[in-house]
Amino acid sequence: MAQRVFVTGGTGFVGKHVIRALLAHGFLVRCLVRPGSEHDLKGFESIDRVPGDVLQPENLAPSVEGCAAIVHLVGIIRERRGRGVTFERMHAQATRNMLAVARAAGIKRYLQMSALGTRPGARARYHRTKWEAEEAVRASDLDWTIFRPSVIFGRGDEFVSALARALKRLPVIPVPGDGRYRLQPIPAEQVAEGFARALHTPATSRQTYEVAGPTAYAFVDLLDEIARALGRARARKVHVPLAPLRVLTRTLEWLPFYPLSSDQLLMLAEESVTDPSRFFADLAIEPEPLAAGLRRMLAAG
Repeated sequence: MAQRVFVTGGTGFVGKHVIRALLAHGFLVRCLVRPGSEHDLKGFESIDRVPGDVLQPENLAPSVEGCAAIVHLVGIIRERRGRGVTFERMHAQATRNMLAVARAAGIKRYLQMSALGTRPGARARYHRTKWEAEEAVRASDLDWTIFRPSVIFGRGDEFVSALARALKRLPVIPVPGDGRYRLQPIPAEQVAEGFARALHTPATSRQTYEVAGPTAYAFVDLLDEIARALGRARARKVHVPLAPLRVLTRTLEWLPFYPLSSDQLLMLAEESVTDPSRFFADLAIEPEPLAAGLRRMLAAG
């Protein structure tokens, strides 16, 4: 009999990939959907949808009854404090809420989306609140697995896709600082596959996996890789000194159209690299080279 998995954050970019991977592995999916977000799951007719909010967990326990696992994907990369959308609420509090729901419903298996760079004492509040969420998971008596991905890319993502659009439209691409800080992008399909396979793999219990592509790229080299996938020799770049950019960002980040936050700028300069070999080995996933993933993504776009 197929097992049912309860997914939070399923309407997001990564969430939709995770739902597809779960379905491909034979799981039934029940997705928590905030009122107003129903249209984001268009095309997923085979899944159950239950209305609710991770910040209002009081009535969620009945919704997860009969599920074998919870996959908690909710997270934000940028705050909207005027709307109450903060790192503390969406990362730490939401995780504590879902852990309580799991305990109330008697669900033992729990998978958590975190982020590479998460650690105690991190400079970025994004990373600090992700660490607080992880600590709550580790302190629970659940059968948990934590994933910490680097940059996740795919059609419709908010980073690599945005860079590809900019390369198509702009004569030059602004590069914060020297652009030598490194990133290790991984396709969304491989991250999603990791979540689905973890539910079949007992050895992933109470393990934390750092998740990234097979190769690290300096930001300027990543731009050139995207340009090549678009059929160009390289990206034309203009370097923007970090000091004035930080001042400008602190001044304008509250505006919806401004493309950066102070936390994003800080994390970009910190790098996002790791050795992902344990993730690929334990979950029997073959790493995909960045160039192949970019060609596949941009062809689909």
